Formats: sequence, C-alpha cells, structure tokens
Amino acid sequence: MIQPPLEKPHSLFRASKEARVPALRIEELATELIGPVSFDIAAGECVALMGSSGAGKSLLLRAIVDLDPSTGIVRVGGRMRSDMPASEWRKVVALVPTESGWWADRVGDHFSSKSDAIGLIEALGLADALAWEVSRLSTGERQRLAIARALCRKPEALLLDEPAASLDEQATRRVEDLIRECCKKGMALVLVTHDRQQAERMAKRVLRMSDGRIEKPLRSLA
Repeated sequence: MIQPPLEKPHSLFRASKEARVPALRIEELATELIGPVSFDIAAGECVALMGSSGAGKSLLLRAIVDLDPSTGIVRVGGRMRSDMPASEWRKVVALVPTESGWWADRVGDHFSSKSDAIGLIEALGLADALAWEVSRLSTGERQRLAIARALCRKPEALLLDEPAASLDEQATRRVEDLIRECCKKGMALVLVTHDRQQAERMAKRVLRMSDGRIEKPLRSLA
C-alpha cells in the first residue's frame, strides 16, 4: 500500500497561510484535434484528468502550454497566455510530459538553481543525481528529475502527464508527497493518470476526457 505523506516537506514548499497562487483558467481552448475545452482550477487544487488512451489528455496539456497551435483563452490569475512569449508562459505554467527532453550530458547542467535542485532531488530519493550522467538514468529517474527541474522554475501551475507511470511504490509515494506540498503552497495542478486510486489519493475533482472534450458533469472526489 502507498504510505501516508511525509511529515516534513522540503522547505521550498513551506508557505505562510496567506500565500496565494493565481488559479488556472481555460476558456474554449481548441486545436485541430481537441476541444473546445473550458474549466477552472483553484489555487492549491489538484485536479485529475482521466480518460482512455487517445482521448486527448496529453494534447490538452500541450495546448495549454502553447506547444501546439490553439484558439481560446488561457490565463493564470490576471495574466493572459496571449500577452506573453511562449518561453515565458512555460515558466509560469510548466508541463512535465511522459518523456522529458535532456540536452546536456550531465544532470546538473539542466538546473539553473543548484540550491533549489538539491532539496527537490533529495525529496524525490535521488540525492547526488546532479553529478550523474544523463545516459545512466532509468526512465523513472528521468521522470522524477524532470519534475524537480520544472519545480525549480517555481511555476504557478503544474501539468503532470502520468508522473508515476514508470515508478515503483516508494518512488510514487515521494512524487505524491511533493505534489501535495505544491498544492499546499497554492499551486494549481493538473494530474493526468490512468490510476483511479491515485486520483482518489491526490485530487479533489476528476475531469474525464472523451473524443477530445471534457465530459460533464465533473466528478468530485471529496
């Protein structure tokens, strides 16, 4: 069984009760393959995105971060995606896909802030990974390090595409603990998962996709 959350989260995610992160709002978002899709995520809320393979879940995440051409409105708080360069937008709304990109030989070369990275990778059970060669990483290690890399940018919304698909039970627990701490800080979070139990552990609501659209009504897991 998955263990309960760690009692002492990493300090990067300790925030005062007054801390607030703007919510993520999607309005009539559409590409050639999906949509239109509309939904809101409150600050500090984790929403699970579920559906059969090919339903459009990954395509929706790509559209949100402006990797695929789309129409519609996406905003975080009062900031519009259309008002920001795509590279800047992806720092505010970060996507961790199922297969992450690595462009340098060493893990540490992918992290701009070593001080933040150390705490995150330790929380994920990968102490000393900054000194490793990327070529030695397993699929699960790459996935966890990609999550740490995204969080080092301190995004206001985080989109995770099957973050535990290649992980064992212990590694899954560490990732879920970190996700919980992100939400406690006020981050809006979308979790794509095929695991109903994981959705029940992590999310307050589940959005179910079918044929590129969100089914209604949304289901509450509270």
